[in-house]
Amino acid sequence: MEPASAPSGILMTDEQFLQLRDFIYEKSGIYFADSKKSLLESRLTYRLKAYNFTDYEKYYYLLKYDPQAGKELRALYDTITTNETSFFRSPPQIEAFAEKALPDVMARRQRSGEKTLRIWSAGCSTGEEAYTLGIVLKEVLKDTLREWDIRICASDISEKALRSAKQATYNEYALRSVPAEIRQRYFKAENSQFVVADEIRALVELQFLNFMDSSRMQLMKGFDIIFCRNVLIYFDDAARKKIVSHLYDNINPGGYLFIGHSESLHNITRAFKLVHFPGALGYKKE
Repeated sequence: MEPASAPSGILMTDEQFLQLRDFIYEKSGIYFADSKKSLLESRLTYRLKAYNFTDYEKYYYLLKYDPQAGKELRALYDTITTNETSFFRSPPQIEAFAEKALPDVMARRQRSGEKTLRIWSAGCSTGEEAYTLGIVLKEVLKDTLREWDIRICASDISEKALRSAKQATYNEYALRSVPAEIRQRYFKAENSQFVVADEIRALVELQFLNFMDSSRMQLMKGFDIIFCRNVLIYFDDAARKKIVSHLYDNINPGGYLFIGHSESLHNITRAFKLVHFPGALGYKKE
């Protein structure tokens, strides 16, 4: 449920909303529709409190003109992004990855004599998805995992989320969909928390990435499988088209893209081939 107004009582004018909304969109591609004014107002209140500001205009000018704005921009991203995720989220997609996409990509790699595998968790949030993919790889490859050169890139625009992902420590709720035998093999219980096993953490490389940074996006090359789930919903169509165009370039021929089950590439691109899996959809670069 979205707050009706900022908890501190500091109200955002329509003009301030448009200024901040457009600034955030320009910098990150994240779009706040007119109906999300109260949500943005509520979230930014905490940044105003950090500076003892009494109105949103002062905060806007800090972001726009202050020499130290770069640091605050990172804090802004932490504030406006939503980091709701869990291990083994959307099981049909995880099964499609494990039973269809992964064997297909690995067979192609083996035929070419290259035992390399590159996977990207784009918009990884606090890391649950990336570590889930690592666990699946270990379960599928078992002892032959060491024969492969495998890297899972996990990126996000929120440094706070990335710090949490680096800790790789989660509560019971985050593991609610994890089978008991998987939990026993790949997590170490510490007090009321669960820590991801080192062998899984070693597969994952965490990094900060803004999807609107075209120069960085162009460097994200050579991926066999990309998960970009429940990310595109935060962007408008123009930004989605830009992001998906980059993702297409980032994937090797024959590679796969998975997006959220409620998301679609309809009216975004026709470059990918839609693939029907049992209970899930994916996209393939032919």
